[in-house]
Amino acid sequence: MTAQGESGAAVPVVRAVSPHTPIGVDDLEQASQVCDAAARQAGVTVRSLTDLADLAAVVELFADVWGRSANPPVSLEMLRALTKAGNYVGGAMDRGRLVGACVGFFHAPSEDALHSHIAGVAPGSTGRNIGFALKLHQRAWALGRGVEEVAWTFDPLVSRNAWFNLVKLGAHPTEYLTNFYGPMVDDLNGTDDTDRLLVRWRLRDPAAAAACVGDVRPADAAREVALGAAVLLDVDSGGRPVRARGRTRAEAPVALVRVPPDIEALRGSDPVTARLWREEVREVLGELVQAGHRVEGFDRSGYYVVRRNP
Repeated sequence: MTAQGESGAAVPVVRAVSPHTPIGVDDLEQASQVCDAAARQAGVTVRSLTDLADLAAVVELFADVWGRSANPPVSLEMLRALTKAGNYVGGAMDRGRLVGACVGFFHAPSEDALHSHIAGVAPGSTGRNIGFALKLHQRAWALGRGVEEVAWTFDPLVSRNAWFNLVKLGAHPTEYLTNFYGPMVDDLNGTDDTDRLLVRWRLRDPAAAAACVGDVRPADAAREVALGAAVLLDVDSGGRPVRARGRTRAEAPVALVRVPPDIEALRGSDPVTARLWREEVREVLGELVQAGHRVEGFDRSGYYVVRRNP
């Protein structure tokens, strides 16, 4: 997820070690340039991390982000092994201090993909697009190794992550995973079930490439409703989820599913309502995805747009 070198993510051209067709030199250079520009805009440099001191800083950063100092999300020994085996550990540096990091490992050889397991930005450095710079570096890093796709999971209730993954990066949800990690009990997840959406980022997809240079294509929930979409899950005046009445999933080709604006704050202020959102989104969005319908976008106001397959 990071670029090699202190200058802001210069990625060397590396020949693919799999039978897959490697990306062209010109395309890789463009991906690297986009990555460099994002890093400059965020005020960071992005590089690969392999030294023990750097990897220890990643462990400390993730422990701080997730509030798990006694049981950090990753260990130093695991990161050391992953980097030795050629996997991805990258970090964003601000004047020598680690302010963001990302860790990924390869899928089975035949799947031609990298799984981006965990990424986080220091609490005092959010809002600067550091995560975006990390992902663009990860894209260039993966393309340089002949990898076509990056996959990862995220909590479908976290609206800002839905926007980031589906709109700003152009990734596509492919699977709903119920309570995927089991109980995590940390500052971000609380005691909530760890439902996740699995997304796949097709690195050569024109829409993804356009998103990487700022040409984003958010969904328009109001327009979809005007065209006949069914709002299957919405929010009431008290901030609670409310199911649609009078229309079923089968009656409209497009469905809208709402999520709360800030589920993490809600878990602290009203855990009962937060739990209700988990259950309702699981039943509505989870059922749609598991039935093979396609999540094709996310509206800034908090709606997933799902198109039903015939």
